[in-house]
Amino acid sequence: MLNKYGLTLITAALLASPMLSTIANADSGPEIADSKLQAGFKATLVTEGIDIPWGMTQLPNGDLLVTEREGEIKVVRDGKLLDQTISGLPDIHDYGQGGLLDIVVDPDYANNGWLYFTYSTEEGEGSNTALMRAKLDGMQLVEQQVLYKAEGESEKRQHYGSRIVFDQNGDLFFSIGDRGMRDENPQNLALDSGKIYRIKADGSIPDDNPFVGDKDAKPAVFSYGHRNPQGMAMDPTTGNIWATEHGPKGGDEVNLIQKGLNYGWPVISYGVNYSGTSFTDLTEKDGMEQPKINWTPSLAPSGLTFVTSDKYPEWKGKMLAGSMKFNYLVLLTVDGDKVVSQEKIFKDVGRVRNVYQAPDGFIYLGIDGQGIKKIVSEN
Repeated sequence: MLNKYGLTLITAALLASPMLSTIANADSGPEIADSKLQAGFKATLVTEGIDIPWGMTQLPNGDLLVTEREGEIKVVRDGKLLDQTISGLPDIHDYGQGGLLDIVVDPDYANNGWLYFTYSTEEGEGSNTALMRAKLDGMQLVEQQVLYKAEGESEKRQHYGSRIVFDQNGDLFFSIGDRGMRDENPQNLALDSGKIYRIKADGSIPDDNPFVGDKDAKPAVFSYGHRNPQGMAMDPTTGNIWATEHGPKGGDEVNLIQKGLNYGWPVISYGVNYSGTSFTDLTEKDGMEQPKINWTPSLAPSGLTFVTSDKYPEWKGKMLAGSMKFNYLVLLTVDGDKVVSQEKIFKDVGRVRNVYQAPDGFIYLGIDGQGIKKIVSEN
């Protein structure tokens, strides 16, 4: 049986175990430490009324669009949650960890008006993740276009992903988890799921995608061997794409996503089954990428963003990730292709589902069971 956050009762009990209540790294990455960089800031509640706020994006008029996983796009305007939700969504399969997932605006939204979002759908047999774009006409979505629909549906209730990010060239990256089929999907390039994909904004495939022309591979695949990436962000300085990924019991990861590379799931892992038994003896293998950080025990990483705002001067250039398990944020210092330090801030802020730096310069947090919080100065 799963609870409303998509966890089995056994998994939830394991995550709450005192034996797993501290952070340590198995073999990779700097130790996580308490930080003084939270000083002078607080997380203040913007609005309640959103139970599982998966994705957030801000329109040029300041409206904050928030996806409620059960299948609604809600609007926060001038700090208040509107009663009316946005209509015109496709049929959303609210199923286990599936539902309405991430949402982003096009980098050229002011001129083209495109919104992009991922969701789970029952189209075909079983259920899998799809990517759609649409435009807003008032409070209604119009001109809906399905850009990608993962095939090879699963009846499992877990690991839909999903995050969306644009790179500096305007190409769109999105993640889909392994759909609970670890031995079938992640290592098979002919099957969807357990992958990070790259397409153009109109859904076409870039000519330089790594597996274009390979008849035994999905041409949209950019990287593979993933379990369930639920955080993704672009470093505005280097253009690198980073992702956080849920491991099993232990072995959560921070990965630098690179073209055509295999990230190893489930052949290599720093985690074990939730029961404590082993599913692999390998933590590394030739041809498979090592994580830049692995977290053992798992902290259940969620949203991910790079801080560029002048509102947080000591955080600028750092990467900010949420922990659903430990109810805090992790501030990661990145130097090129390495993570050189990590610090926890805002302990007990709540079960962080999403972390988003909006165009208005503020960092917003989606907190399961609470709603939306904003990080502001205490002064």
